[in-house]
Amino acid sequence: MKFRTPNRFPDLAALHARLGELAPDLDLEEVPDDPDPLAAPLERGGWRLSNRFVVQPMEGWDGTADGGASPDTLRRWRRFGESGAALIWGGEAFAVREDGKANPNQLCHADRGSTLSTLAALRDALLAGHREIGGEAPVDWRLGLQLTHSGRWSRPLAGPAPRIAFRHPVLDPRVGVEDDAVLLSDAELEGIAERYVEVAGCAREVGFDFVDVKACHGYLLHELLAARSRAGSYGGDLGGRSRLMRRIIEEIGRTAPGLDVAVRLSVTDVVPHRKGKDGAGEPDWSAGAPYEHGFGLDPRQPDQPDWSEPLALIEQLVGDGVRWFNLTIGSPYWCPHIQRPASFPPSDGYPPPEDPLAGVAAHLRAVRRVREAQPSIGLVGSGWTYLQEWLPAIARHEVAAGHVDGVGLGRMILSYPDLPRDVIARRAMPKRAVCRTFSDCTTAPRKGLPSGCYPLDPHYKEKPEATRLKELKKEVGR
Repeated sequence: MKFRTPNRFPDLAALHARLGELAPDLDLEEVPDDPDPLAAPLERGGWRLSNRFVVQPMEGWDGTADGGASPDTLRRWRRFGESGAALIWGGEAFAVREDGKANPNQLCHADRGSTLSTLAALRDALLAGHREIGGEAPVDWRLGLQLTHSGRWSRPLAGPAPRIAFRHPVLDPRVGVEDDAVLLSDAELEGIAERYVEVAGCAREVGFDFVDVKACHGYLLHELLAARSRAGSYGGDLGGRSRLMRRIIEEIGRTAPGLDVAVRLSVTDVVPHRKGKDGAGEPDWSAGAPYEHGFGLDPRQPDQPDWSEPLALIEQLVGDGVRWFNLTIGSPYWCPHIQRPASFPPSDGYPPPEDPLAGVAAHLRAVRRVREAQPSIGLVGSGWTYLQEWLPAIARHEVAAGHVDGVGLGRMILSYPDLPRDVIARRAMPKRAVCRTFSDCTTAPRKGLPSGCYPLDPHYKEKPEATRLKELKKEVGR
């Protein structure tokens, strides 16, 4: 499918017109940028923030063999601090157990002493970045750590080592699941929950402001939300499927007073996709067949979201004391064209079956739907990077209209960590730094290499891994 990439729209009006064609329900007219809504302070959910920019949690695939931080890890965290973003949402996905690592070099909890040392080093690196930018550093800011267990997508060594919440007819073959041997028992889930609580206590001791109990992208706690077919305490109805996450949150609140808990949530799912005969992505599910394996989907019409359970879950979590949510959609493993809109797919992906702006619109629509139901909680939105030069303009509209509180940046921060400061200071965005969604930051880790912006960041361009990545891409035709 041919489509116009955002950098080829001559002006904002043309981009708005295209978005209007794809999502006529979204009002996206231009808003004044003086005063700039993105530079406006915010007080919500117990947090005071100097601006509306958020650094999303990202896995660098560059930790040490024992789960600690490498020089490249610390460089990334320093750049997070240099960004000027007022909210560092997790910074890194930190595995609570060795068997929950998504890659062999993910940061990981081994024991209390090593975890305290690693988290202190990360926080120190971020504070060094703040010092580097001096007066441009946010005065009011929050630092969090994302806690995760990768579940089905665990790869603590060279190959897949899935630990699953339930059997899935499409995803099981993709990770080599043939029987129930890797199905986590209730007792094993409870043991994993204890590790979440342990790491949260370490984060509090080091000086983190909050932890993110990760429930997105198909990782363990998100998969449990779709575990209708699971027997026992952690499956069946929504109460059972959300029980482990809610117990983790409750126990963190009991054992780590003063540490806030937030949730990054895949608020609606998308049926698994695959590369079709024409090369583009297509659903890996029979049209019209019921689909019981997703969260926030209508099982009878799985091409449509069903908001009843996501909104009910968020209401429960708010009752449990969660005041901030970072919303996303689906998973990069089975529907990347919507979860992470891009012009160019990663090596294990597929060309987008629709204009990626439709994926951006889906992210905007999801946050708006939650805002309607929960007007007082803090909300961070995702999917902004594909907008490229137009990101600030669309984000200004959504913030000014009250649809979202924070603008979450992931891939864009890898290539252009100065974006928040440049936008707030009204400096021009250098074209050579803006992420063009080449997806090398995903292809590299899929091939066992560290994640980074190989096309645009000189630090990665000059690494020997850059040459290896080019060779690997040639081998697979991407």
